Amino acid sequence: MEAPTSITLCIFVLLLVAAARAEDPYRFYTWNVTFGDVYPLGVKQQGILINGQFPGPQIDAVTNDNIVINVFNNLPAPFLLSWQGIQQRRSSWQDGVYGTNCPIPPGGNFTYNMQFKDQIGSYYYFPSLAFHKAAGGYGGIRVLSRPRIPVPFDPPAGDFTILAGDWFKLNHTDLKGILDSGNDLPFPDGLLINGQGWNGNRFTVDQGKTYRFRVSNVGISTSVNIRIQGHSLLLVEVEGSHTMQNTYSSLDVHLGQSYSFLVTADQPPQDYTIVVSTRFTNPVLSNTAMLHYSNSNGVPAALPPPPGPTIEIDWSLNQARSIRWNLTASGPRPNPQGSYHYGLVNTTRTMRLANSRVTINGKLRYAVNSVSFVPADTPLKVADFYNIQGVFTPGSMPDSPSGGPAYLQTSVMASNMRDYVEVVFENAEGYVQSWHIDGYAFWVVGMDGGQWTPASRQNYNLRDAIARYTLQVYPGAWTAIYMPLDNVGMWNVRSESWGRQYLGQQFYLRVYSPANSWRDENPIPKNALLCGRASGRRTRPL
Repeated sequence: MEAPTSITLCIFVLLLVAAARAEDPYRFYTWNVTFGDVYPLGVKQQGILINGQFPGPQIDAVTNDNIVINVFNNLPAPFLLSWQGIQQRRSSWQDGVYGTNCPIPPGGNFTYNMQFKDQIGSYYYFPSLAFHKAAGGYGGIRVLSRPRIPVPFDPPAGDFTILAGDWFKLNHTDLKGILDSGNDLPFPDGLLINGQGWNGNRFTVDQGKTYRFRVSNVGISTSVNIRIQGHSLLLVEVEGSHTMQNTYSSLDVHLGQSYSFLVTADQPPQDYTIVVSTRFTNPVLSNTAMLHYSNSNGVPAALPPPPGPTIEIDWSLNQARSIRWNLTASGPRPNPQGSYHYGLVNTTRTMRLANSRVTINGKLRYAVNSVSFVPADTPLKVADFYNIQGVFTPGSMPDSPSGGPAYLQTSVMASNMRDYVEVVFENAEGYVQSWHIDGYAFWVVGMDGGQWTPASRQNYNLRDAIARYTLQVYPGAWTAIYMPLDNVGMWNVRSESWGRQYLGQQFYLRVYSPANSWRDENPIPKNALLCGRASGRRTRPL
């Protein structure tokens, strides 16, 4: 064999360099998780801090960036972080819920290695174990479009994040104890905006310029409404989808949801009130922040604070129906969002999911199709990988309500890769439900009052329904979605009302591919933590 020429070696080196440069960028973070004293409502509490911050650090990224976060758990309890709306393509190993990941033990660490594959938009992260979410530990995630991908609005002069949600004066351990004793959570004590109480935040703008606000409801029990004194909200994005640019005086943001809107500073140079208030509650809780014009000299606006909706269901339902997909705008790729004609694909399966409040063994529980979820002793994804028997049974979550008595079960719904499913969420209770599905975005094709029937499909929006990762179901109503099962893994389907989730209103969707190929799913991470019945096993050679 002839020795390679110098030209051949040069070409080989150039190809290696080109391949390295073609790889998507990496962003590295080191996070230290600790308890610390917080006073958001004027009462000393035990909060969860990340690098000493409450809320935690914001993640700023671009489509397809690789995000590497080494999380050190300095709490005296196991800990996990989950990434609301990040789809973890082919890698439910990084999802950060107990059904997929062994917890980070006290004093230990785990490195999340994620790619924000084919995603843009507004997201957040939060602690998923025990009742840690009630102690903070959350933060915002902004995923920007790649430079050459057109965005359907001019670059804003600034980009603000608002993490809003209800808050309790009781420590998270006390709230967990209330639930463990078989009782429901009390009414929240207040609302926070970016971890602060009344007028704790100020957003400075220049007169005449336009700004983007990303709002996420990071609370655990109530929907909220947001509005800005004297200013309109131009909705541009919902959970990774560009929307038709409708103007609103205020927006409802249900538990777990994220919206972004543009605000133009087109008013006289004064200070204007941003109001966040609870929806469908009595009493109504509220919190305020300040929209500060840089040339206002601190002069407050003479206008009255903007009133908001309170208990009106129809108002919220009509607003939700008005939010539509922008068919001509590019998403994370250059092709228009509407190039995928979701309404022309035949569904292969219908799932009907009915939530309920139940009593089991004398204690309060919540259920889906009469099944109240209980965690197994081993994460389901880990047990599935090692084929550990007796941890869960695929198909233990029924496709439709049974009407029978409620029972406890580690419920897993079996499904197949490339199925195209219709899921109908049915809510016979008098409480607005908010649902999230990990690993996926889906089209919200319909919602209405009353009982869903096959005839309800006649009113589905099969053209420009919004694609998103959460949905709300109004009292005595239903919401339907279409979802292509194109992401193999073990995915949490849960109530975003955290007390209901904790007491059983959740299950796991196992999306299975018989190919067992790395093309469909990444292998178990080399650094995966192992616990329960998987303790002592090996992942892969380092």
